Amino acid sequence: MKHTISVLVNNRPGVLARTAGLFSRRGFNIDSLAVSTTQDPETSRMTIVVDGPDAILEQISKQLYKLLDVIKVLDHQDEAVIVRELALIKVDADTGNRGEIMQTVSIFRANIVDVADKTFTIEVTGGADKIDALVNLLAKYGIKEMMRTGRIVLSRGPKTA
Repeated sequence: MKHTISVLVNNRPGVLARTAGLFSRRGFNIDSLAVSTTQDPETSRMTIVVDGPDAILEQISKQLYKLLDVIKVLDHQDEAVIVRELALIKVDADTGNRGEIMQTVSIFRANIVDVADKTFTIEVTGGADKIDALVNLLAKYGIKEMMRTGRIVLSRGPKTA
């Protein structure tokens, strides 16, 4: 089962390596990892997506709390959340298919952020399903490069970490 957890940590060197190390030592591959400072520059928030059984994730959560710089661990399993990713996708765009690509991009409320002689670079934000769907449609034109941020998550409503 896929789990999305947020880990609030003190913004210090080495915290990411120690946190990720807990997952690797227990044989879990991190599917997605996004890290950034929060509204407080002394605190960072890690959003980690990992596949594994509930019981093991509960144990990892307990182990995370043993790390000196971990402030809070949130498992978003049974919570209403806002989930987003960002992707940049560079596609082949010749004069014959530019209009079609622009229509597809528009339908997904994405943006063309760079236009070159033979390529478009597209920026899209949303859930993984939305990004996957756009990638699948753009694949027929030839995807030259792609980069995705991984999930970021915040609880809906007034709840804060």
